[in-house]
Amino acid sequence: MRMIAPAALALAVLGFGAPGKAQTLQVEYDVTLAGLTLGKADLTSTFEGPKYKMQAGVKLSGLAKLLTGGKGAATAAGVIAGAQPQPASFAITSRSSDDQRTVRMGLASGNVEAVEIDPPLEEKPDRVPLKEADKKGVVDPISALLMPAVSSGSVRDAANCNRTIPVFDGAARFDVVLSYSETRQADVPGYKGPVLVCKARYVPISGHRALRPSTKFMEENKDMSVWLVPLERQRLLVPLRVSVRTMIGVSVVEASKWAFDDTAKGLPASADNAVKAGAFR
Repeated sequence: MRMIAPAALALAVLGFGAPGKAQTLQVEYDVTLAGLTLGKADLTSTFEGPKYKMQAGVKLSGLAKLLTGGKGAATAAGVIAGAQPQPASFAITSRSSDDQRTVRMGLASGNVEAVEIDPPLEEKPDRVPLKEADKKGVVDPISALLMPAVSSGSVRDAANCNRTIPVFDGAARFDVVLSYSETRQADVPGYKGPVLVCKARYVPISGHRALRPSTKFMEENKDMSVWLVPLERQRLLVPLRVSVRTMIGVSVVEASKWAFDDTAKGLPASADNAVKAGAFR
């Protein structure tokens, strides 16, 4: 899950309907690493006016599943207000064959009110200490990818790529810095049209392991990108594809099915099932 997390930049879906009318978007993603299939991810997002609720699941398959037993589920909820979401709650559980960790977080007006990590992280001498200021004006990793338009013009404007997203995952504070690269055409089941291609940079702030080779690698990594679908009426941008070079190859999370509202029926909802099964109890 840690390796997929930068790509978990990767995974967010959204939409806004008329006040009082809830809408749902379900997206299924393929997850690959160095051209090899790692597994599937699926997200279900429900929106009612400015309110949103998101459920996400990741399941590894094949050799990746055999070696790690990896899977995870996450939820987030809040409202869209201004240039970024204001989450109220976030929870994630990740599992491997020999480990499991759950993070729960409560927020108000972009400020972290409470965090619970079970089991707690081990104390490490190279872990950069968190400051109280690092927990203010932030979004969680799932809500971080709901992107309201920042340009007053068309949602397709290149300026909508240019933003810095302040993320706090319960343990580490980092920025995701996006900048415009190009505009392309995408064609996946359920969506055909333009996407903004944004370059992405990872900027660690605190909570990370400063001496880890992977930290330095990601900080210097210039091979990361995200494809954003512009939703004109809602004035929002939604990630369709995320590509991140890791120390062992390029990881890609890319939509293979995209369904909105009633057409979403029938797609997998592993995250929903995980929550119902008590993953976040």
